[in-house]
Amino acid sequence: MTQTPDPGAEQNEPAEGIGEEFAGLTPEEFLARTADNTAAEPAAAEPAAEGEEESADPLTAARTELAERTEDLKRLQAEYVNYRKRVERDRDVARTQGVESIVRDLMPVLDAIVQAEAHGELTGGFRLVADELAKVTSRHGLVAFGEPGEEFDPRRHEALMQVPVPGSDEMSIHEVMQRGFELAGTIVRPARVVVAVPAGGEDDTAAEGEQSQDGDEPEGA
Repeated sequence: MTQTPDPGAEQNEPAEGIGEEFAGLTPEEFLARTADNTAAEPAAAEPAAEGEEESADPLTAARTELAERTEDLKRLQAEYVNYRKRVERDRDVARTQGVESIVRDLMPVLDAIVQAEAHGELTGGFRLVADELAKVTSRHGLVAFGEPGEEFDPRRHEALMQVPVPGSDEMSIHEVMQRGFELAGTIVRPARVVVAVPAGGEDDTAAEGEQSQDGDEPEGA
């Protein structure tokens, strides 16, 4: 005898493709279980987002640190450049001071050579020594100055006396008593000179003053 399948029995069998965890669940239990799984998916995605933020923070920190180190390097480089300039400047000053000290010691010798030449005594081996000394001092930047006829400059010349000269309309050097020396633009010793002044300048001024006083006296005096 053929048995007729029971429709109710087919409905109670689990559908293919359904996991064992859902087998035997009522429709209400199935919906509740799937709702829990769906709500858990965003929660699982949150740690991944936090991981991305954590990976971005070290990159930003590294860039910030790199910028700071770059600024530090630029500052150190500028300080080093200023240090080199200061060292070079101090070295030049020390060199100039050393040469000036030697030059001051040689001034009496140079003056003696000039006097010997003026008296015709600079001959023979003495002439060779004097010429060599002049080359050495010139190579180190020493320049002698002070010649008759130059315009008088109180910054470069020391006036020992004044001499009235007819026809002179300005103060000029009449005679050089001792040459001056200049080293690297600095006056080491001013030239000691006799200054020529216009003749009668002081007498004319005094005469004008006397005439002015005479003119102020009353006629009946």
